[in-house]
Amino acid sequence: MNLFKQGFNSITPRRVVSGLLLGSCLMYGLNQRDTAPDTGKDWPNYGGNKAGNRYSPLNQINLETVKNLQVAWMYDASEKPDGNTPGRRGGRAIQCQPIVVHGVLYGTTPDLKLFALKAGTGEQLWKFEPSKNDRLNSNRGVMYWENGSDKRILYTVGSSLYAVNAETGQIVTRFGTDGRVDLHEGLQTNMDHDVSKLSVTATSPGIIYRNTVVMGSSVSESGDAAPGHVRAFDVITGKLKWVFHTIPQPGEFGYDTWPKDAYKKIGATNNWSGLSLDEKRGVVYFGTGSPASDFYGGDRKGANLFANCILALEAETGKMKWYYQTIHHDLWDRDHPSPPNLITLKRNGKTVDAVVQATKDGLVYVLDRDKGTSLFPVEERKVPTNGLPGESPYPTQKYPLKPLPLNRQVYTEADITDLSPEAHAYVKERFLKIRTDHKFTPPNTTGTLLFGYSGGAEWGGNSIDPQGILYQNVNEEPWELIMAERSGLNTQKNPVTAGNALYSANCSACHGQDRKGSGPELPSLVDIGKKRSADEIKTLLKTGSGRMPSFQHLSEKERDAIVNFLLNKETGPATVASAPAPAPKSGFPYVPAYVSKVWQRFTDQNGYPGIKPPWGTLNAIDLNTGDYLWRVPLGEYPELTKKGVPITGTDSYGGPLSTAGGLVFIAGTKDEKIRAFDKKTGKVVWEYQLPAGGFATPISYEIDGKQYVVIAAGGGRGQKIGGNYIAFALK
Repeated sequence: MNLFKQGFNSITPRRVVSGLLLGSCLMYGLNQRDTAPDTGKDWPNYGGNKAGNRYSPLNQINLETVKNLQVAWMYDASEKPDGNTPGRRGGRAIQCQPIVVHGVLYGTTPDLKLFALKAGTGEQLWKFEPSKNDRLNSNRGVMYWENGSDKRILYTVGSSLYAVNAETGQIVTRFGTDGRVDLHEGLQTNMDHDVSKLSVTATSPGIIYRNTVVMGSSVSESGDAAPGHVRAFDVITGKLKWVFHTIPQPGEFGYDTWPKDAYKKIGATNNWSGLSLDEKRGVVYFGTGSPASDFYGGDRKGANLFANCILALEAETGKMKWYYQTIHHDLWDRDHPSPPNLITLKRNGKTVDAVVQATKDGLVYVLDRDKGTSLFPVEERKVPTNGLPGESPYPTQKYPLKPLPLNRQVYTEADITDLSPEAHAYVKERFLKIRTDHKFTPPNTTGTLLFGYSGGAEWGGNSIDPQGILYQNVNEEPWELIMAERSGLNTQKNPVTAGNALYSANCSACHGQDRKGSGPELPSLVDIGKKRSADEIKTLLKTGSGRMPSFQHLSEKERDAIVNFLLNKETGPATVASAPAPAPKSGFPYVPAYVSKVWQRFTDQNGYPGIKPPWGTLNAIDLNTGDYLWRVPLGEYPELTKKGVPITGTDSYGGPLSTAGGLVFIAGTKDEKIRAFDKKTGKVVWEYQLPAGGFATPISYEIDGKQYVVIAAGGGRGQKIGGNYIAFALK
């Protein structure tokens, strides 16, 4: 049963209740942006509107005029004071989808400085610099709030949630402590270990309802993961208003779907991808990710609510309206990668308010917004349960019958690449050793091939127009996973050093026990000493960067041991080391019995996906019927096109923007282009070669009667580095 009306998983601190009783018209004042009509002149929220639809009602740029689109202005956010040296972020990509309010564009630099520009010219109005002590994580957007003359931008840098005056760029000192709130707040509830040193950031912005900002978080995916509880703070004061426990605690609904006291040591189950809001209902909707650690859940037997769920909470109180779990007892890292969309559809002659959630494994769930029930048939089927020793895979999983999956679900022999005879032979030899005939095959020590990491759907989100047409870019690449028993990595027969043992406990979940990683998202650490000094690695371990969490819970001696292991500087004979170092009595960090030995893309000998194209697509689905309208490749490898290979598509990061002008704009591909597609046919009608990859989602707005489209072209992800925000308009 999905309905749960009591809201037992939400707590409200006593100090907040007393503050609310002293309420004033200011405390309860409406955010004026909540009731503003959606004219398209502004782009005031992450996703355009709070329903997350990434749709613009503007039509000046349309199928007839798009051929006249050209660069209107460029803003260099790369911060190279001498024209050569990048900022302290070291040339990372910009993933920010900016917002536009009252003709001002707000975004972030690679160093996560916040800036304001005149949206019609790109002229800088001000720039705010956060504390240099804050960790530099990926940032995908900012939030705007106003009440009368009080206008604020809220955004996160590391574990700090800042409030900045939207007109002056000065910090709002009465918010939190000197203008910022620590995102560790509210996570310590009933925990018997110190959460304050664990990695907690927010890559996606929260969402604001009246004077309440609801926040998700990004945490580690290993045994040191902090809890992923969803929290709300007062926009004016920064005080904590409520906490929703995504891993239930004693007495809360869902507690019996975990082993006793699992919440004390198991972390994650977090909303890292963002949220959507129905302002009339006062309800916030979001998806959660898998529990830590990825790929092994021997110590978390059960369905594991509220991991891998779509949830609806009352925005003011945190009380749960309903939940819908899409993966039980996740062993495949199948988080919900983007905010859900809110749209009104026509079903069986009636209009229905719906919630739409696309998933990492390429599924699309369409749910009733009030009930949390599926509008299309979904089957619960038996799945393999032959897991690793100690593991208890869940016996059934969900299969939506409509819409059909966005990408292939199982990698068969018929899918082996035919790019060349050599590539086919190379991939087939490896495929036959680890072929996987079921998408829910549990991870094992022999190896599995799976879809669902780096898409299906990705963090860029999707677009839905008012007619209920979903536009979704999809990555279609298999990954190879091989698990290893942790104790088997450290025996009298096969001893390892202390650094190796600590690496296994803290780093192998992402980079693999072999240290080879997989591409720019999970870089190889085999020759890390050629790229970074010992001090730089040590600093990264302490502070974290991008997706990499900080490891402040380790002692300086333990971090030194990992550095020496990575640099191959551990001396003396190998001895049987603890793996990891003795854990505290609380049982934290959680130490899974099995870790990933190999976790990498499954490619041919030249690094191309080891599967027949397409490798990336753009899709259009009519959500009223669940039927596909079209599917086309998205992106190309020019070197393959020159050889006569049909357009293959590439993986893409960043989402689409659809408009009333009949267009879908999207960048995000490895060929570093931004394109416009015909909404009805999927035909490319315009493209522009960006100076660097646009791994972000474009926006659109209007200034003085002129429509603009803006994309952050920050590069990165294995491609060259950029740093520009580029605006296009008709000449």
